[in-house]
Amino acid sequence: MSVLSSVLALGCALLVHQAASDDKAVSYSGYQVWTITTRSNEESQLVLNLRQLYGLDVWQWQEFQSADAPTDLLVPPQLIKELKLKLNEANISYVVKIEDLQSDINDENPKANSSSFDTKAAHKMDWISYHRLDDIYGYLNYLAATYPNLVELINIGTSYENRSLYLVRISNATAPDSQPAVWIDGGFHAREWISPALATYIIKQIVEEPANAKLLNNIDWYIMPVANPDGYEYSHVRSRLWRKTRSLTTSARCLGVDPNRNFDFKWGGSGSSSNPCSQVFKGSKAFSEVETLAYSKFIISKSKQIKLYLTLHSYGQKLLIPWGYDREYPSNFADMLALGNCAASKFKIFKYGVGNKVDLLYRAAGNSADWAKSIGIDYVYTVELPTRGFVVPASSITPIVQDFFPAIDVFATKIATLKV
Repeated sequence: MSVLSSVLALGCALLVHQAASDDKAVSYSGYQVWTITTRSNEESQLVLNLRQLYGLDVWQWQEFQSADAPTDLLVPPQLIKELKLKLNEANISYVVKIEDLQSDINDENPKANSSSFDTKAAHKMDWISYHRLDDIYGYLNYLAATYPNLVELINIGTSYENRSLYLVRISNATAPDSQPAVWIDGGFHAREWISPALATYIIKQIVEEPANAKLLNNIDWYIMPVANPDGYEYSHVRSRLWRKTRSLTTSARCLGVDPNRNFDFKWGGSGSSSNPCSQVFKGSKAFSEVETLAYSKFIISKSKQIKLYLTLHSYGQKLLIPWGYDREYPSNFADMLALGNCAASKFKIFKYGVGNKVDLLYRAAGNSADWAKSIGIDYVYTVELPTRGFVVPASSITPIVQDFFPAIDVFATKIATLKV
């Protein structure tokens, strides 16, 4: 197949990826994920050129690469033969990380359609399977009804497709907004299902486990499990790899904006795109998305109270510290690094890297963590959870969330000492 034919074929594949029909889910049958390891700047540049030429979906990469920094690429079946040839000609090593992505998707969430659920139970949440938005919101409503003196369900607005934007406030304070607070969110990128799973697990541990009562001492918690509900639902029913929101754009075939490039701090800079078909499309303007606008308004209303900001993503096993718009460092970077290292020391199964976002990953202007730092929140981290990709078997949920939770105690111990 010629380069031109390959590009045209890939264009058709990406068109399907961008917008599934109303009655048929996108199939990733035959798609593979390759991990490519380069040994020089020349090899890294060649891989970058191939990515750009074929418009490949990059799952993981590092902008300022070390000699052995891996790049994970999603390879459509019609390009497998040609890309193998290109890499072999350049003597660049790679391994096939996922042989058939659709097989992994089929096996990811086996209990999702199980008929064994107890219909008499008060809610459907567990942490051995991934849950749709209704289950997650049902659990939040259950907690608010069951623990009214502890949990408040807050609706901060509606999404583009008219879904509620829910978060919970967890507090035993007698006076509102009188204590330092922690903000945690998940589900910014729709396909990163492990992040809402962790966010809801943290909620459960704080609210329902008596052994964690100390986490309520002198701290309020604001936790939003799904910041992008439209995209999250779409990733469940139409396209498993959907990342963005679901708003209309200037392109009839490419919907949605990357919400993590849509914030009004260094918006439109490096690591974002003005192309509506890009996975990192920044939107027509900062806060063009109703989801990011509502989110930002709420956080601003609590910005004097919120002292720690954790936004949960996948994947990479990293605690990332601003700034992400360029290779720059906030004035309290050393303090954030020390707290991040202390938190990471609690992980037993997975080893996390801790450091500046650009040093450990790449530039991403307009991201939510940079914005949170820019409005004065003291401690700000983007968490990249430890998975092998975006499609993570449900059996991995419990090990990942249980391993992470002890870090919450480290963060809480620090934040409880701060003044509002």
